[in-house]
Amino acid sequence: MEGTPTDMPQADATPVKAAALTYPATRRGDVVETQFGVAVADPYRWLENDVREDSEVAQWVAAQNAVTDAYLAKLPGRDAFKARMTQLYDYERIGTPTKKGGRYFYSRNDGLQNQSVLYVRDSLDGPGRVLIDPNGWSADGATALAEWSPSEDGTKLLYSVQDGGTDWRSVKVLDVATGKPMSDEVKWVKFSALDWAKDGSGFYYSRFPEPKAEGTFQSLNTNQAIYFHRLGTPQSADVKLYATPSKPDLNHVGQVSDDGRWLTVTSSSGTDDRYELNLIDLASKDRTPRLLIPGFDNNWSYVGNRGSTFYFQTNKDAPLLRVVSLDISQAKPQPKTIIAEDKATLDGVSLVGGKLIADYLVDAKTEVRVYNLDGSLERKIALPGIGSAGGFAGTFDDDETFFSFTSFARPTTVYRYDVKTGGVAVWAQPKVAFDPDDYSVEQRFYASKDGTRIPMFVIAKKGIDRTGGSPTLLYGYGGFNISLTPSYSVTRMAWLDAGGVVAVANLRGGGEYGKAWHDAGRLANKQNVFDDFIAAGEYLKAEGITGKDQLAIEGRSNGGLLVGAVVNQRPDLFAAALPGVGVMDMLRFDKFTAGRYWVDDYGYPSKEADFRNLYAYSPYHNIKSGRDYPAIMVTTADTDDRVVPGHSFKYIAALQHADTGPEPKLIRIETRAGHGSGKPTTKIIDEFADMYAFIGYHTGLTR
Repeated sequence: MEGTPTDMPQADATPVKAAALTYPATRRGDVVETQFGVAVADPYRWLENDVREDSEVAQWVAAQNAVTDAYLAKLPGRDAFKARMTQLYDYERIGTPTKKGGRYFYSRNDGLQNQSVLYVRDSLDGPGRVLIDPNGWSADGATALAEWSPSEDGTKLLYSVQDGGTDWRSVKVLDVATGKPMSDEVKWVKFSALDWAKDGSGFYYSRFPEPKAEGTFQSLNTNQAIYFHRLGTPQSADVKLYATPSKPDLNHVGQVSDDGRWLTVTSSSGTDDRYELNLIDLASKDRTPRLLIPGFDNNWSYVGNRGSTFYFQTNKDAPLLRVVSLDISQAKPQPKTIIAEDKATLDGVSLVGGKLIADYLVDAKTEVRVYNLDGSLERKIALPGIGSAGGFAGTFDDDETFFSFTSFARPTTVYRYDVKTGGVAVWAQPKVAFDPDDYSVEQRFYASKDGTRIPMFVIAKKGIDRTGGSPTLLYGYGGFNISLTPSYSVTRMAWLDAGGVVAVANLRGGGEYGKAWHDAGRLANKQNVFDDFIAAGEYLKAEGITGKDQLAIEGRSNGGLLVGAVVNQRPDLFAAALPGVGVMDMLRFDKFTAGRYWVDDYGYPSKEADFRNLYAYSPYHNIKSGRDYPAIMVTTADTDDRVVPGHSFKYIAALQHADTGPEPKLIRIETRAGHGSGKPTTKIIDEFADMYAFIGYHTGLTR
């Protein structure tokens, strides 16, 4: 293909022709349920069963993987993608440090380690020593170190273990001086903060009741409560501090205030940033919660406190958010604006060194500003260019903080910021075997179906002949107030190096432009997200960035739903599609694990108006037999207890049954993996080499 680098090997073997593919036989059941007068068929309901417990599902999974593996084995470019990704992953990666008790705790990966290792330094520039190396925890590398938190004096470390990609956590404690685990262990923790008592006597966490064995990875999560665990005691002795048994659907997260006196309890009913806040006086004997912010109307995110003055980030009367203070010594404290709403979207705030450090999204790019406590702007922190910055953790008395910066062609670099002088210095910078300046990063804007202006990043390697367009990978998400900002991806770099283009669209439903942007892409407005993504594809073709049969799309989780929906609506627009761990059955998503939270974005299948909206775009229910679909490879994992794999199983079964043309309709099902977090490096490389070889072949990149 013109424009393809000569170092991308061309395989001699010809892939299996889709017309010759024989898909595994999938039993069709007779489940039909009438909802609001609509007879809804669900012939593959049995594929919702847990693969660990249902032998028929296990056999089906094995048969599907066998067909997919045989197809992938013959794809040209697969070995080249794997080799290039392995090469690109092989560089030292260091995480943003956390400073406690004069020690600096940080993660490090020497390159190809399956899991990053936790290190500690006893001084800023001192030598690091290993605290926790999870790489020996399991033979397949799929047991990961998840969340961790050092005690205030830096003598102990609280850490959680994630096995096989599940959202469940086991929490343990380490003695930092000796590096040896203590006897403490807490189980069945999920969606929890981990926060120490300031005196180091124990920690606060949230947990659900232990599920029945057969429902570990599928049953709904209800009745979360906040507990205190005192060091040296068994979990059975933990004290329950906050629960709402009369409202089992509420989630509760506890966070210790900066001065250690209060536990802020943030309660939520779903995925929306709509919280109710209680305060528990940890110095009192009865510890009766005090309702500080009633209702579930707005975002109230605790930033820090000085005595009775508490600082919050909120969207109350400020769709793009502002910073306010509350004086909790008053019976009914009223918010006082400290940092007013801006034209840019406030993305995060921290209270460090007596300053408020705020990062904003300006057209999906980070800008960082430092404010005094009276709200006056002190300075902006200069960043290296178009990218994303994060971090800025610390205490009110710290004279330093750390932040990371990354962009599409720039791996994460960690910087130290001197709060007093405003000086910025590199603390850890990766050495990579390429020049970031060899890649172009543009931000473009295009019009969606209704005329809304949508931003999109377009990334390409310089010096490649683009005559006639290039195979292009378009990525999107569009939901849950989540913003897609510039970030480095090894796997995408391999696609760029092979001659492809990457485009990342900032669809409505995300958080790039605040509450209104989110609202415009959810519930009854969800179709706007699909329209935005379709318009992105049309723009890329109209601008000559990609050509006929050169456009592939990718999305994961809510983005998997996005890919499934737009393929149903515009199968002619795309050459290949990668829906990953997607929400594909929009009528039953709320029946499993965390799915009930998603009603904030999707609506309630049990309510007629929501049902009709969901049924109209549900990927599983809207496959159009008799139309040619692009090549599709679905990806999921057996331990995904966020979006259960039954979504993907049912969707691919329906695709394979329908008459959707000659292109392949395959599913790749990973074992000992979940929704994404904790996945070992080797599994990531294998998965994305398969995915990009698949779309590379079907867009002409590696033929």
